[in-house]
Amino acid sequence: MYLKVSGVEKFFVNDQQEATRVLGPIDLAIEKGSFVSIVGPSGCGKSTLLYMIAGLEEVDQGQLTMNGKQIVRPGVDRVVVFQEAGLFPWMTILENVTYGLKIKKIAKQAAEKKAMEYLKMVHLSKYRDAYPHQLSGGMKQRVSIARALVMEPEVLLMDEPFSALDEQTRMVLHKELVDIWRKTGVTILFVTHNIREAVLLSEKVYVFGTRPGIIKAEIAIPRLTNGILPDQLTLQTEQRILTILQTEIEKVLKEELGDDYRFETELLHLDADHDMGSYI
Repeated sequence: MYLKVSGVEKFFVNDQQEATRVLGPIDLAIEKGSFVSIVGPSGCGKSTLLYMIAGLEEVDQGQLTMNGKQIVRPGVDRVVVFQEAGLFPWMTILENVTYGLKIKKIAKQAAEKKAMEYLKMVHLSKYRDAYPHQLSGGMKQRVSIARALVMEPEVLLMDEPFSALDEQTRMVLHKELVDIWRKTGVTILFVTHNIREAVLLSEKVYVFGTRPGIIKAEIAIPRLTNGILPDQLTLQTEQRILTILQTEIEKVLKEELGDDYRFETELLHLDADHDMGSYI
């Protein structure tokens, strides 16, 4: 397997030095060039796992490997796209995208040529001289994706990158992300709280439970030859994930609303326009 998570666990230590397992053990494998999503309730550890794969969080137990080598620190082979674009406001869009190449000491002309290729890929080449404050939220995230891809990582790690965007912008970016994935062949691990997003984008979805965060299900997403998932199958898959998550969601909501609260998945819309699970 290309990227392998073996028995990985994460613990939280309180002021009394008591350790509580908040994630794991997690075992999963991701093939090269695949698009995999993780979905689950808030606090289930999905982002924590992504940061451990990025080398930004320590693994307390278990092992992470890529191409057979243990992951112990950040590397240019794994690049993260966060919820916020995190662009440098004093730099132009082109300067933002070439920043990592500059750190790698790539010549300015070569770096700009390469950056423009990726800005064209996200349809922002004409904004090369603009500044971040002149762009919409969706455009900023596209710049962030271009900035990540220009480093030519083997794995693109995406932590709820579209969660702050409106539904129409998110739909556009879904299509662009899938086009980029097919064009570049990059491996994508995508963390989201939005069930429909996970189903529409991915080849495989890992459904996480919570307290501690563990894998409740691994769901393969079948598609037509054009890569489209039929509407009815989309709805059925979403309902299946919601059913799996019902107990887990109740855990979270009861902490907020009291022990009498019950989450009824059968009351949810199955309208194709309904954003199922966006509040999870």
